[in-house]
Amino acid sequence: MKKEEVAYLYLVALHAFLGFVFFLLPFLSKVYGIAILLFGIYYIVQSKNRNNEALLMAAYAISAEIILRMTGGAFVNEYGKYLVMLFLFLGMLYAGFSRSALVYWLFLFFLVPSVVLSTITLDITTDVKKAIVFNISGPVCLGIAAIYCFKRQISFQRLVAVVTAFSLPLLCLITYLYLYNPSVQDVVTGTQSNFETSGGFGPNQVSTILGFGIFIFFVQLLLNSSNALLQLINGSLVLVFAFRGLVTFSRGGVYTGVAMILLLVVILYFQANFQTKPKIAGIILLSFLGMLAVWTYSSIQTSGLLNKRYANQDASGREKKSILTGREYLIETELKMFFENPVLGVGVGKNKELRQSLTGIEAASHNEMTRMLAEHGALGVVCLLILLLTPLYLFAIDRQNLLALSFYIFWLLTINHAAMRLAAPAFVYALSLLKVHREAPAVHRK
Repeated sequence: MKKEEVAYLYLVALHAFLGFVFFLLPFLSKVYGIAILLFGIYYIVQSKNRNNEALLMAAYAISAEIILRMTGGAFVNEYGKYLVMLFLFLGMLYAGFSRSALVYWLFLFFLVPSVVLSTITLDITTDVKKAIVFNISGPVCLGIAAIYCFKRQISFQRLVAVVTAFSLPLLCLITYLYLYNPSVQDVVTGTQSNFETSGGFGPNQVSTILGFGIFIFFVQLLLNSSNALLQLINGSLVLVFAFRGLVTFSRGGVYTGVAMILLLVVILYFQANFQTKPKIAGIILLSFLGMLAVWTYSSIQTSGLLNKRYANQDASGREKKSILTGREYLIETELKMFFENPVLGVGVGKNKELRQSLTGIEAASHNEMTRMLAEHGALGVVCLLILLLTPLYLFAIDRQNLLALSFYIFWLLTINHAAMRLAAPAFVYALSLLKVHREAPAVHRK
């Protein structure tokens, strides 16, 4: 076994153990949060970001965000986003960024007018700073990450290393979830999103990161498992993440993870040669059988309530009125705000106030696209066009980044059911902008 593979196994065991430690002694997660910050700064500065160490640390911080917030290790709510922005900013100080990234500088610039507007329009009783930061930190994090990643040259092997960095903190999370709720049968009594199976945290956000974990360990299984032991470990983790994602009863993250895998497999199939295509077809078949087995087991563990959840039924089998669990009402109010304020929008954070006064519903947006329209108006339309079209254009002219469309669809689907409460969609979107190349074999000379 190679030295790198042994190191990976040790890191897997270490992070599983950390999940156990955080369950017994949650206050130690604060030490973990500080350690990520300090080690990240040291690692990037010491290496001068010669091999995109900033990407590794940002990926690690993304996956650690949920476990930190779940156990009180995040010092502020947006800690994950701040870590990502800091690491990538340090990376740019050493390694610069592409001049072609002007389009994302424009994206950041177009966010400013509505931020200024909100300082005037927000209610006097509202914490203006908190309202603005909550709503604008996600787009700003995305803009900085996109500037760093835009057309940045990176080897395929380094991209796989980024995937490995994603995978490690996810093992803390999955261990914690099993310790927090070892028996799914004891806590599932209805078809609503379940906080108990989500570690006592928001099921929507936990489902998002677990769905991402399904994809991450599928990539590890497919592209980074050179022996039977690694195949067994990574393959088992795909199934484990799928099970825990399903039993959160929050559907968005699971749908997203499956969509990411389907896109990757399709791209691999069409880019493969004639000899490789039968192997990929075998992978598709095995993946289908694995997911079928997980679904069956999950259904048994939830006494059939999981089937009703995905059929949009309540525990008695009656079809629910709302397919999107009420999110369509939020979307409707935000579109109305956009049509009534089409130029600059209502201002960052103002849509929540207006919704409450108009409908009595006090809820933050679940949809980043309609939120951007409502709060930024016509400039929001421009920002969305930049975000939607740029990765597709880059993939159309260079298809070496096999994971690009999977990263893109993660961002697109996630912001439509969980907005940008997590740092994950911002950073993962930026990875779709990387220019990936295969490392040429070394030429040995006499």
